[in-house]
Amino acid sequence: MAVPVAVGDSASICAARRRGRRLMEPRIQYAKTSDGISIAFWTLGEGEPLVHIAPAFSHLQLEWQIPKIRAWYERLAQRRKLIRYDMRGMGLSQRDMPAYSPESGVLDLEAVVGRLGLDRVALLGPLTGGPLAITYAALNPERVSQLILWCAYARAADWAASPTIQAIRALIDKDLDTYAETTAHLTFGWSAGEEASQFAALIRASSTPESVAMGIRTLNEIDVTPLLSDVRCSALVLHRREMRLLSVDVATGLASRIPQARLVMQEGEAPAPYLGDMEAVAAAIDEFLGEGEEAAGEVRPLEPSAVHTILFTDIEGSTAMTQRLGDAKAREVLREHERIVREALRAHGGSEVKTMGDGFMASFGSATKALECAIAVQQAFEARNVGVGAQQLQDYTPIADELGAVAEPLRAPGLGQPPVEPIRVRIGLNAGEPIAEDDPDGRSDLFGTTVIRAARIAALAQGGEILAANVVRELAEGKGYLFGDRGEVALRGFDDPVRVFEVRWRSFDSPSAAATGGSG
Repeated sequence: MAVPVAVGDSASICAARRRGRRLMEPRIQYAKTSDGISIAFWTLGEGEPLVHIAPAFSHLQLEWQIPKIRAWYERLAQRRKLIRYDMRGMGLSQRDMPAYSPESGVLDLEAVVGRLGLDRVALLGPLTGGPLAITYAALNPERVSQLILWCAYARAADWAASPTIQAIRALIDKDLDTYAETTAHLTFGWSAGEEASQFAALIRASSTPESVAMGIRTLNEIDVTPLLSDVRCSALVLHRREMRLLSVDVATGLASRIPQARLVMQEGEAPAPYLGDMEAVAAAIDEFLGEGEEAAGEVRPLEPSAVHTILFTDIEGSTAMTQRLGDAKAREVLREHERIVREALRAHGGSEVKTMGDGFMASFGSATKALECAIAVQQAFEARNVGVGAQQLQDYTPIADELGAVAEPLRAPGLGQPPVEPIRVRIGLNAGEPIAEDDPDGRSDLFGTTVIRAARIAALAQGGEILAANVVRELAEGKGYLFGDRGEVALRGFDDPVRVFEVRWRSFDSPSAAATGGSG
């Protein structure tokens, strides 16, 4: 299809495009939405996908010509595949279309993700792109691995409340050129030269004055606050402390309403992440996304001096099961346990320290990740055991119907024994600073009081239970987990009792349970 012709300062645009060819700008591709709109996008880098939601004004080619914006994209793409697109009516995407709406914004994003064949993506929603990122994450929990909100909001009224925003938006219907110049200098600084001029040209070229005004009116009506509690992935709320356009209270409100969110404050007042201390913003994003990339298989090495949350699993009644089934069949059950636990560890960034035949010891850098993993494990085993029970009923019912109570002895080994065995796992959690050393074979291992207490707590649990030390509960406070107080418990080998809590995992909808085959 023909690339839409941008309107605006043609000389600036042509000069920018000439420079872009020398800079090897990314190749523009197109995706088709379910309602027939062509969406322009590009990709940069390799690795786990990060979709950068379109800001209010977007033009894929022209923004690449602005050094600071280009440096931002190149920095983000150093460790992952970065995906940028122009939303409908903007930049190089289709212009002749009905009015923009939040629903159409979701269709644009779906089209790009689908065109690239991506199962799961991380989302970056900057500023006015925040509501769309929140909406997509809430409506597609299985498709979004992590959510990053940069100086964003859920309710447009919070953004529009700024006197500065009110003043410049009043210019849109009167003089788009003045609006573009004012917005560009507000973004880059009043002393900025060529970059501000380039950004003003981008705003003018991004769409028609009518479409810009229509889009702003739509943005003014957005309120996705009710969706915040439905965001199930981990979220990073990044905000600049001195930013005048959006108060810190808006950022803290987002972080408090998203169940698995963390708030990171950056110094400065610039509204754009590529201005001010860009590296600090990129480093915070790298650290956050790194947890998800570890979950995809890149496991972090154990640090010798750091707080770890230690997780132990143990199969209830494993010795009796081995005697009942025999070594070969019992080993098949153990392999199933190992598969489910390892999938959960990969999905939640856990490091497998060791396996003890019928149990695991694992370490996490985050208490919430350890709890997520423990819940996902129990949900996965519960879903498996439900399937086992259904199979048993299917195999056994015809005989029971015919023989009645006489059929009960047929459950003995070798007489109607079902082909699979229910697995009930107990899990214990503790957090602290264990000692990290390599064992004689060169594998990392953890030792000390923190580890021993975690093992003792796991031994107190029943099959299907998760027990956690009070320190784990405190580290996960405010994250939506439900705990039942078991009181102070004496642990073998320790003089002082430990307060232990039961994790009410059946009341928690784990966002990643599906990753380990759980019912969610």
